[in-house]
Parts: sequence; C-alpha cells; structure tokens
Amino acid sequence: EQPEETPQPAPRRIFHERQRITGLPLYFQGYLSVRQSRCQEFRVYWTELRGTMLFFYDDKKAPMYSQKSDISALTSATNVYPDENGSARFVLMLSNGELQLKADDFECGKEWKGFILTATKLSVPADESLLPGQLRRMHEVLEKEKKRRTVLNCSSESLNRESPLSSTLTAMPACFYAVSRQEAAEMLEKNPSCGNLILRPGSDSKNYAITIRHKLDAPCLKHYKVMSNGVSYIIQLERQVILPSLQDVVSYFVTETQGSLKPFVLQT
Repeated sequence: EQPEETPQPAPRRIFHERQRITGLPLYFQGYLSVRQSRCQEFRVYWTELRGTMLFFYDDKKAPMYSQKSDISALTSATNVYPDENGSARFVLMLSNGELQLKADDFECGKEWKGFILTATKLSVPADESLLPGQLRRMHEVLEKEKKRRTVLNCSSESLNRESPLSSTLTAMPACFYAVSRQEAAEMLEKNPSCGNLILRPGSDSKNYAITIRHKLDAPCLKHYKVMSNGVSYIIQLERQVILPSLQDVVSYFVTETQGSLKPFVLQT
C-alpha cells in the first residue's frame, strides 16, 4: 500500500546531509514501490533521482539511503500502465536486468518516467500529455545534467593526462562511501551482512580513512588514516605501509586479516 500522506520535502538539514553523502544533485523525489526481481514483493521507498542514480530511503527523513540503483545504463522504459489497484507501473530495462517501479497513480508514474528519461538519455521525452510545468522542470533538469556530465568529462580527461594508470587502477573501490566517521560506524552496525570495512574521506577532506568493525567478544570499531602523496597511499600504522592505489589499500587489510575483514557493499 502506498502511504496516504502527501509527500513533503525532507527538512533542509536532511536535504544537505543527503546531498553530502550522495554527492549528486537532486532532480526528483517522492514515494515509489520497487521490485528488483519477479520473485520479490514490491516495497515502498521514499525515492530520490540524483544524477543518474535512484536512492531508496526506508523513511523520507532518513539521511542515509538503504539501497541505490545505477540507471545510467538504461536501455529503455516500458509505457506506464495501471494495475488492478489503480497504481501505475513501468519497468526500467537496464543492461544488467530490469527494475520494476510502481507509482501512486498514472500522473505520478508519467512524471517519474519523464524525469528518469531526461536524466539518463539527456532528452526531454516528447509526451504530449505532460503538463507545461512538468516539461519546464524537465528542461531545467536536462541543462543541469548536461553541465554535470561536462564537468565529469573534463575531470576525467584531466586525470588521464596527469596519470598513465589505467581506469581500472584508478577506479574507486566499491567499499568507498562519502560519509563521516560516525556515519560509517552506523552503516557497519546496521548492515553487518554487507561487510565490515568502509573506505571514506578523511576528516581533512584531502586524504582518506578506513573504518572497520571487528566482532570478537564484543563489536570493536577502529579507524585508520590513509594519506595520499599524489602518487601513492600511506596507511598510518606502527610501521607505515605504502601502496600504489586505494584498491591495494583495501586488499591489504583483507589479506592481513586473512579474510576476516570484508569490504562493505550495500546490497541493491
């Protein structure tokens, strides 16, 4: 069942917190029911479209998302169609599978689909039934997403010119999250099945840190500084460990603990 209350935007504090955690601009938000495989039930989330990502929150006031879905590789989307309960469904066809979505009504479903296509395809859909106000906001999203991708491309080209390393070596590990020390600790505590090692920005925003959660006699949190000197990464231990990439930093912790540490990856 969809919540009956009218969706309201998150308080400004939570909005800024989500912005900081995701690092992406907000394009559209509201309640959506989500099913990621046909054997699952639909589940209602407060959903945000940021860039070409969908972030799913268990509560519309929760600063940290519970799941996310990368829809940048969207190949197509089905027409919005009503179901037996009056809700509106449509399916996003992705390169790695499909994502089934259900909105509260037909109008809301069309709006969600329109914003998703605008952000992923860089084109406002030619749907004559969309209202002028909706089309205007989609054109605003289109311009924002074009600028965002231009900045990303410029940054990527600059990085490639400065470093001969391949994109595989320079890619950020999957366990990297743009969260604070406290948020990393909460993520590890609430999602123990997802792993127990998070790579995050350091408190100075220039370097990095590792947060781990051991579970021996009692859960134990530890934090390690990872300094960058431009060409390598230095783990601040009793004996400094110097490694060529952040992926090697993560692998070092996993190897040294004989696999008792596992990189944290939220299940999608």
